[in-house]
Amino acid sequence: MASEISFFIYAFVSLFAIVNPVSGVMAFISLTAQMTPADRLYVAKRSSVIACIIAIIFSISGEYILQKLFNITVDHLRVAGGILLFVVAMDMLFARPTRESITSEEITDAAKREDVSIFPMAMPMLTGPGAITTTILVTQQAGEDILLKLVVIGAILTTFILTFLIFRYSDTFNKIVGLTGMMVMTRLMGLFLGAIAVDFISLGIKGIYTSLF
Repeated sequence: MASEISFFIYAFVSLFAIVNPVSGVMAFISLTAQMTPADRLYVAKRSSVIACIIAIIFSISGEYILQKLFNITVDHLRVAGGILLFVVAMDMLFARPTRESITSEEITDAAKREDVSIFPMAMPMLTGPGAITTTILVTQQAGEDILLKLVVIGAILTTFILTFLIFRYSDTFNKIVGLTGMMVMTRLMGLFLGAIAVDFISLGIKGIYTSLF
């Protein structure tokens, strides 16, 4: 039981750090500023559900798609994904806009759309390349253990339930935490994400080196 709890914490921290709904609060507020409370609730709920479904799909089938369709090994994905996550972590640590998730141009374009719950909220803001890569790699670390795979899905569900709640009460969250608080939390998540990225890279390099002999 202790190992499952430890793995859940690892999976949850990995996923929550890369999804990073805390930094997405300002984008959510900006994109839904002209909406009624009911419409904002709809966007918060729909974007979280769609992002959650995308993450679960890649958790279940991502490794198969990579290996069977593209012939990409998990170790190669660990190195490439680790580098991507490290870049995202640096953006978070230095409070720069995370280029991996959403750009200012996408936000401007999205402001003209009637429904922003799918683009850019669900994807790429919540489940961009970094989140998808993290989901696949964390699931792969569960190996063939069905219970641990279910633990990953539980971590995904927990991440997006919290994401929905943060978006649902975004105005209150913004007033209580404030911009400074959000920046501090984002930097902390960037630190965790950087450590996770280094772990992915080192495991990938070790796996590639071992496969050569």
